[in-house]
Amino acid sequence: MPTPIDVVLPCLDEAAALPGVLTALPPGYRAIVVDNGSRDGSPEVAARHGARVVREPRRGYGAAVHTGLEHAETELVCVLDADGSFDPGELPALVAPVASGAADLAVGRRRPVSAGVWPWHARAGTALVAALLRQRGVPLRDLSPIRVARRDALLALGVTDRAFGYPLELMIRAAAAGWRIHERDVRYAPRAAGTRSKVSGSVRGTVRATRDFLAVLRSVDGPR
Repeated sequence: MPTPIDVVLPCLDEAAALPGVLTALPPGYRAIVVDNGSRDGSPEVAARHGARVVREPRRGYGAAVHTGLEHAETELVCVLDADGSFDPGELPALVAPVASGAADLAVGRRRPVSAGVWPWHARAGTALVAALLRQRGVPLRDLSPIRVARRDALLALGVTDRAFGYPLELMIRAAAAGWRIHERDVRYAPRAAGTRSKVSGSVRGTVRATRDFLAVLRSVDGPR
């Protein structure tokens, strides 16, 4: 029987996507769906499909992820978007380098499966932030919301951002702590029908997220 691994899925109105995501989790991967104020019945859908559901009333991606980490019980923890854009079957390949001790943090680098999956404004915002990260010595080409690390180590980093800047602060703090970061290509597909990205779904969302990222870059010290 495989060693269990908890998968934190921050969730805001993802009822249409959750059945496909949760049923595609590999054996031994246990879903923790962190509901962030859904109005479409997401918590009930998640529970019907075997997920552990916790609620985080403070709005924000970082708030949901942090709460999920606090509720996780396994040594290794994955974070995965609940919108169906990533294949949960890719998780074991990201887990492998962390489980073996070859890496401290494994992250996905998005590879769109078709044109239009990753809008130009979202891609441009990510490219800008990734370039600024590389200037600080963080070897990444993407800031993808699919990643794997050890739970206790993640919490010990002391990430404070509770909005869209959470993953960026995480990367800066991990690099400053000397973590070995492994980036691996992952397929990036269209979101499930009936859902919409809070970031890449609009220029406004991308601008808001990029603003959060730049604020983190100004406020958090990291390797240079």
